[in-house]
Amino acid sequence: MTTNQTIVSISNAQEPFFLGVDVGGTNIKIGLVDDLGKTLGFEEIETQEPDGPQAAVIRIAETCRRICAQVGLDFSQITRIGLGTPGSMDIKNGLLLEPPNHPHWHHFAIRETLEKATGHKVTFVNDANAAAFGEFWVGTGEKYQSLLLLTLGTGVGGGIIIDGHLIHGFNSFGGECGHVIVDSSPNARLCVWGGGRGHLEAYASASAVAARTQEQLAAGAASSLQALYKNGTKITSKRVYEAAEKGDALAQQIIDETADYLAIGITTMVHVVDPGLVVLGGAMDFGGHDSPVGQRFLERIRSEFKQLTFSNVSEGTMIDFATLGGDAGYLGAAGIARDDYKKNKN
Repeated sequence: MTTNQTIVSISNAQEPFFLGVDVGGTNIKIGLVDDLGKTLGFEEIETQEPDGPQAAVIRIAETCRRICAQVGLDFSQITRIGLGTPGSMDIKNGLLLEPPNHPHWHHFAIRETLEKATGHKVTFVNDANAAAFGEFWVGTGEKYQSLLLLTLGTGVGGGIIIDGHLIHGFNSFGGECGHVIVDSSPNARLCVWGGGRGHLEAYASASAVAARTQEQLAAGAASSLQALYKNGTKITSKRVYEAAEKGDALAQQIIDETADYLAIGITTMVHVVDPGLVVLGGAMDFGGHDSPVGQRFLERIRSEFKQLTFSNVSEGTMIDFATLGGDAGYLGAAGIARDDYKKNKN
């Protein structure tokens, strides 16, 4: 795969230069970025999670050097590297703790290891926080001073930026928006990671959309998805979206309910931090602005948010889709490294 960003030549780039690394469960995205957030080079490699973090760090370092060589930049000219990984983590000490989708990477000093492998200082950050910073720096939020990002995928990630400052939190758990509680009943659903009961992730993630749909199908709900369900075909949020596009009532109901839960979570978080902008990122956007289903999804969230909050808050808060897609992570990691450098000048 490649980046969706326009690749600029080094002659048209502005120093200093940064590398952004976005570690995912399947792939690792690495981009060379200039001071304006422009991409000079990009490469995606397989995570190969079972091989462990040490092997991955070696391949990351090799890829960083290769990208620089390909664009004609000496590796010594890199100012700093930004590294985004899934939590749980200890940002202060540069440690991966127990990331659920990286079971072979637990309790590993990833920041120090990457620094030794590259010879450059590394800024370590949660991957969803990196995505939030990417949207803040060069995406949907570039004209705002604050934003709240929700990443809708297998789980629900998030990031919060207030007056230009990324919220990490005392326990490196700041911005974990997917774990806001939207249902406090004793029988509330369990979230994807960690089994938290009643969390937003348990209702508004791609996994939750699939699970809720399957439960309705199992109960005999009328839907074009019944044929897939009875054949043993896996029900996914993408299949729910495709059915909704064709007018399936159950699929549209599930998407509307997902929007309602998101509105509850968004309202709660907005009432705490009042960012002025809420950005919806991740793979599950139901077609985004390009689809009537995605447009209805967004408008439903906006409408429910308006009902749940105060009029001045509703009028002063924009809710919109992200614009950077899968590039937000590496761009944000590079941007946070840049921010770290600008603040500390080292």
